[in-house]
This record gives sequence, C-alpha cells and structure tokens, in this order.
Amino acid sequence: MEARLRRKVRVGDLLLEKQLIDQKQLQMALVEQKRTGKKLGKAITDLGFVSEVKLLSILSDYFGYPFIDLSRFRLDTALIQQLPETQARRYRCLLLSEEQTGIMVGLADPTDLMVIDDLQRILKRPVLPAFVQEDDLLSILDNVYRRQEQMASIAGELAGELQSSDFDINAIVSASDTSEAPVVRLLQSLFEDAVQVKASDVHIEPEENQLRIRLRVDGELQEQVMKEKRVASALVSRLKIMSGLDISEKRLPQDGRFNIRVRNKNIDVRLSTMPVQFGESVVMRLLDQSGGILSMSALGMREQIRKRFEYLIARPHGLILVTGPTGSGKTTTLYAALTQLNQAEKKIITAEDPIEYRLPRINQVQVNTKVGLEFSTVLRAALRQDPDIVLIGEMRDHETAEIGLRAAMTGHMVLSTLHTNDAQSAAARLMDMGVDSYLVASSLRAVLAQRLIKKLCPHCTQNYEPDEQEKAWLETMEQSSSSRQYLRGRGCHHCNNTGYQGRVGIYELLELDSNMIGALRKGDSQGFAEAAAKSQYFRPLAMSALDYAAEGLTSLDEVFRVSATLDGEEI
Repeated sequence: MEARLRRKVRVGDLLLEKQLIDQKQLQMALVEQKRTGKKLGKAITDLGFVSEVKLLSILSDYFGYPFIDLSRFRLDTALIQQLPETQARRYRCLLLSEEQTGIMVGLADPTDLMVIDDLQRILKRPVLPAFVQEDDLLSILDNVYRRQEQMASIAGELAGELQSSDFDINAIVSASDTSEAPVVRLLQSLFEDAVQVKASDVHIEPEENQLRIRLRVDGELQEQVMKEKRVASALVSRLKIMSGLDISEKRLPQDGRFNIRVRNKNIDVRLSTMPVQFGESVVMRLLDQSGGILSMSALGMREQIRKRFEYLIARPHGLILVTGPTGSGKTTTLYAALTQLNQAEKKIITAEDPIEYRLPRINQVQVNTKVGLEFSTVLRAALRQDPDIVLIGEMRDHETAEIGLRAAMTGHMVLSTLHTNDAQSAAARLMDMGVDSYLVASSLRAVLAQRLIKKLCPHCTQNYEPDEQEKAWLETMEQSSSSRQYLRGRGCHHCNNTGYQGRVGIYELLELDSNMIGALRKGDSQGFAEAAAKSQYFRPLAMSALDYAAEGLTSLDEVFRVSATLDGEEI
C-alpha cells in the first residue's frame, strides 16, 4: 500500500481500465483540469462522467483505505474538535473514530502523504486514512465548528483592547470607523452563524467569569461559552446603538429593533435587554424578511382544515382566533390569512406589538404603551376608519376582547390570537377575562389551535419499535402500533446529531355550531367541551401529530411531547 501511495496514482488510467470512461472523455477532463486547475478526479466528477461515490469506491479498493459515507456515519463532535478548526480546514480532514491502532481520519485526499505525516505529528498518534466525499466533509466542518474558533479569537482580541471603564467601551463601540473593530466583526460572525443554522433567536447571557451565547434552532437552544467575559458590555452597547437605545441606561429593560443584511438575506432583528446579576442579558428574535410571507398552502395544514379555514376568514363578519403558546407560529398563520384576504376592495387595519412583516395595502399600527397607544386604543380608532377586516395582535385584557367581539358582531371580520393550550379553552378564556358569555356566543365563529413539531432529518431516519408504555398510549388513541411503522432520527452532521431538521405545524380547527353556541349562551363550559368534541371538523392536536408520525414525518417522541404539553403532565 505504501508503495502504491509513493507512486503517483493515474486516476484517468484507472478509470479507463475499469471501462468507466473512454479516451474522448478523458481528454475532455484533461482540458477541464488544465483550464480550472482542479485535480483530474474532481474534473471527471464535475463533468458528470463518473459519480464521486463511484470514483471514491474505486480508489478505496485500489489503496485499501475504507470509503466512509458521512451521511450514515455517527460522528463524535468532541473528537472532531480535538483538531483545531484551522488545521481541519487546511488539511480538509475530519476525525472519525478512535481505534486501537490509531485515529481514523476522513480526508478529501488520503493519497497525500505529506498531509498524513503532518496530522500524525499534530495528533501524536498513527493516522488511519479514509476516503470521504469532500462536500460532505466541508458541510460537517461548517456545522461542527460553527465559527467558534473565529468568534473566540475575535473576542480575545476585543478583550485585549477593552479597559475596565465604561468610557473606553463606549468609545470603541461608537467609533465612526467601525468596519474593522473587533466587536463589529464578532457580531458579524455571530449573525452569520445564526443565519447559517436558521436560528430563530440569539441569547447573549453574561455570567461572572464567562459569556454564554445560545442560539435557538428548531425550538431548542445550542450554546457556546466564551471565557472573555468583559466583551459582553461591548456587545450590548454596540447592539443598543444599532437599535437606537440608550447605552447609558443599564438599570431598566429596553426594547428595540434594527435591520441587517447577512448572506444576501434581509434580517429584521427585534432586540430586548434586561438587567441581570452580572450585566445585561440580550435576546434577539431574527425575522428573515427576504423569504416573504408564507401562503396558506405553504403552512402545512391538512387540506380539509385549510379549506375550512379559508372559507371562515372569507366570511363578512365574526371573530376567528388562533391560539397556542409563544413561538407556535400564530403570527405566521395570521399573516398568511391577511395575504390571502389582501385585495383592493377590502380595507384592512392591524394593531400589532411588534409589526413583524410589512404588508402592502394594509394599514399596520405599532402598539406603543409608553405613549398610551394600547391595543384597545388602536382598535377604537380603527373602527372609525371604516375597515372590513381588523387584526388584533393579541387579546390580552377584558377591554380589548370586548371591543373586538363587539366589532365582530357589528359587521367586521376580526382576527386575533389568544394564549390557550387548545381550541376548546378559547371561549372559557374569553369569559375568564370578564366578557359576557352571550357576547362570545354571538361573535366567536372559529378557533384554530396550533403547535410546531420537529421534523425528522431525512438523512438519518431509521425504524423504531415503540416500547410497552408507548404501545399502551397508542392504544388509548385508537392506534394499533403493530399495524404502523414509526421512525426515529439517528443523528448525523446534517442535523447536528439531533435527529431533527426543520419544523412543521399541526392544527386543530374548532368551528362553532348551534350546540356549542347554545352551551355558551348558558355559560355551560362542560356542555361546550362535549359539543366541541363531536364537531364535524374537529381533530385534536395530538391526533394530528400522530398522523405525521405514522407518515414518517416526525417521531413518537415529538408526539408525546406535544401531548404532554396539552395534558399538562408527562406521558
């Protein structure tokens, strides 16, 4: 094998011998190699004459090195990070596993003896080379290192520049020429990392001896810890300047927003600061404006629910509520509904806190409690503006709820959100706010409850057999586990070893009928719930989640998580 490595492998001759290419294709590849400077094997695969997998399999057999399919290989992030990022990228390599005879290393080019010699000197152990696909390798390096070394280096540089006084910090973050300032480059790396992994929120949390940065990806937080704790003040001050906030006020919470462009995407950032024990905590909600507003058909609703919901919002009057906890996608659903209703002949006014997306032709009002512009104030003014459709960002109090219900009863279509666990609880929640039951019965037309559940990573799914406890639960849901095949994510580099990639909405639609309205008029909550359970289009959220699990879109773990949230107890 060593002798083969010492000889320069002639990839073209090897493929000709295997009859995978002909002389004409080889000449075309040689011309491409000369034009681009690529290696011959890369030129051949780029031209489409031989697949990369086939080429690597042949080279694997020739040199006696294994070919590892990284999409199916269980990676150890801690092991990978034993090799610094700069060296991993320089040598285009990835630490795969620790063996008795050394460390198996995936390489873009395992035939390069100089690289192997360097790695053995760095790792101080024998290197066992393996062929891997280069694009997969680079993708894993992006996911594993996530600019951590770059951010840590910039943070260290910034910590060296900072003095202990606030004057020095503010002088740095507010300097007129900040294009090369470490704090700006650190924020740039942070935002690029967040956009790359499609994070919805960024948390900056100072502690006594370190700075903790966490990104919320698919509903779960992923963290990086920096030892340079003193950079926190510079980061917060710079973010306050970008948001137009008071950098000298550190005792009170502040809210702001700004817009940035990252990776050719326009990102609207909503920022909230809060004083904590060791400084100020910052949370930023990232809204990708470049993707546009989702249409109703892109929300992931089942066709039957979508068609009924579209019918209900097109009616001339009534109140339609979208319910669920914070971060369940309620605003996205309402914006999709407004987009569908947005026509020249309809006047639409919204009262929002905050305005997340700017919509043409729609009069959007930003609630501002500091100057007394509450939801109820905006709503009263909006009803004097001759609207056809009114959107209330959230029904938070008795006054707002009552005005909205009366508007729905007097010829307006009113859309709003409410924080309840399920659709059946919405009417009771309104009455708990002090709204008369007859008003709820006269105005409320439908409630759409929703959640977001994580989708299985398509690259690492595998069959899953429910245990006895899970089978018992499935039986209570009238689902026979023996007749269905369920899946679970194993974890791979595509999903950061979580087994999940992306999220999808689950919905339950409760359309009020005469039985439910009659129960509401009597103030009979139990009768309302019983009538709701028998409703024609009603299908509980847990059942919708279970449907997705049966289709292989999500796991039973996600179904149980949603069900536990709804029931208020663990499964």
